[in-house]
Amino acid sequence: MKRRLFNPGVFRSALKYSIPVLLGYTAIGVAFGLLLSDAGYPWWIALVMSLWMYAGAGQFIASGLFAAGTTLWEACLVQFIVNARHMAYGLTMNSRYRHAGPLKPYLIFSLTDETFALLSSVPEELAPGETRAERDLFMFYVSALDQFYWTAGSVAGAAAGALIPFNMEGISFALTALFVVLMIEQILRVKKPGIFIVSAVAALLGVFLLPERVSLLSSMALSLVLAVLMERKRAGS
Repeated sequence: MKRRLFNPGVFRSALKYSIPVLLGYTAIGVAFGLLLSDAGYPWWIALVMSLWMYAGAGQFIASGLFAAGTTLWEACLVQFIVNARHMAYGLTMNSRYRHAGPLKPYLIFSLTDETFALLSSVPEELAPGETRAERDLFMFYVSALDQFYWTAGSVAGAAAGALIPFNMEGISFALTALFVVLMIEQILRVKKPGIFIVSAVAALLGVFLLPERVSLLSSMALSLVLAVLMERKRAGS
């Protein structure tokens, strides 16, 4: 059966659902574009990176690594460590993507932190009257819209940075600010703040008690262990 790729009703629902990321990604994308331009790269690099690489934090880091003269292998290692969290995202979303067919490769590619936050909040059960094809299309639209927001913002920022001088102080904090906003939205939505609290504690311990080179992976491992223990305790109570 041929899959219908455009459904106006589903698209409008996805557009409305993705508005929080629209507001965040546009602003963060502009910040990335400005930093990329400040590092001396042409505007079209922002377009290529946002279409091909599409990793918000990874793109921020990559622009700094290349500007500092980091070797390709070192850059790849740093990117692997920074983006290792996406393996957990993929495992979590595997059951939701299993019927997506030809849409699945793009859904996997486009699973950023913010897209994961949106799609993981959608109930796994279909709504009354909703078909599986419509749900898959909804997830595809949300993912594609999020990438469009990021790409448009990054290109606009890079173009503006090439034409207008900007003071870049503090701009790199924009991505962190977006993560904080999304975390608050998730806490309010799922009403289970425990996992967020233990993750924050693990991150703080990693930053203040461990060397910088191992703090990220150690914090992720600790937060994962604590989350599993919390779930087991909840299931046993």
